[in-house]
Amino acid sequence: MQLTQQLLFPDDRAAMRLDTFIAESLPELSRSQLKKLIDNGKITLNGSSTKASYKLKGGEIIDIILPEPEPIEALPEDIPLDILYEDQDLIVVNKAAGMVVHPAAGHHGGTLVNALLHHCTDLAGIGGELRPGIVHRIDKDTSGVLVVSKNDQSHQHLAAQFKAHSVNRRYLALVHGTLPQTKGTVDQAIGRHPTQRKKMSGKAKKSKSAVTHWKTLKQYNCNRLSLIELQLETGRTHQIRVHFAEKNYPLIGDPLYGNRSRTIAIKDMKLRKLIDQLLGQALHAQLLGFIHPSTGEYLQFSSPAPETFQNIINHLEQTAEEMATLNNSL
Repeated sequence: MQLTQQLLFPDDRAAMRLDTFIAESLPELSRSQLKKLIDNGKITLNGSSTKASYKLKGGEIIDIILPEPEPIEALPEDIPLDILYEDQDLIVVNKAAGMVVHPAAGHHGGTLVNALLHHCTDLAGIGGELRPGIVHRIDKDTSGVLVVSKNDQSHQHLAAQFKAHSVNRRYLALVHGTLPQTKGTVDQAIGRHPTQRKKMSGKAKKSKSAVTHWKTLKQYNCNRLSLIELQLETGRTHQIRVHFAEKNYPLIGDPLYGNRSRTIAIKDMKLRKLIDQLLGQALHAQLLGFIHPSTGEYLQFSSPAPETFQNIINHLEQTAEEMATLNNSL
């Protein structure tokens, strides 16, 4: 059975390309999928075939025959896990950078869920077959502490804490630039980027509240970098990365929101090589605290920054010390 979708381009919208409007309305479709659908006549405009570049003016009806979804099954895989805590209700892991949390299009295996299904014999299908026990996520290239539930009661209890913003979540990040204050709050709603489907943005037409508290731990003025600690009040997709990139303090190494030219401009060649060794953005979920769903006890877990991240910090500290010694000798 074919899946179909019908869209109506509003009369009050400014003129827009057909492919841009569909990409905005159906972000789950990739650009290549969208082009293929149009080329194969699977997208019609007022009942007739059309081109991707057609300019919508208002009132057009767009019919789309969607591709059948690829079957995805979460299977156990023997992948090493860094387990910080485990009992009959939940498991807390230190996720490595580069690991996707759960299977999805383009990531059918090698995920945290695949590893958990191999490790845990008591992992329930709470949250869906592809996301068993997953209460919250961190980005693929972000490392750090993550909790997974093992039964319905713990899932509901933990999910309620995340919804109430009562979970203590602290991150460590390295950003380009030196922030003018020692601490502050970014209160900027974010949503899907209006034209780039893989990105989130503060300029989205449909957005949700996003609040990030931050404080500067150290400024490395000679390289115009800052080490900051962040505490999440909300947990939107790419929240920290968007908040600081849009304030012109992008996370170093960020492949989606970063500024490669600023890394290239760094004169310290060793530092640049260390940055290039990062798997992605310099962002680490270093602390997670929550109420245990059965005992009512407050639990808190932390993990050190991964080696590639810590190597950059160590180099920056050493350089800062050498600069201070040199200045004192003058």
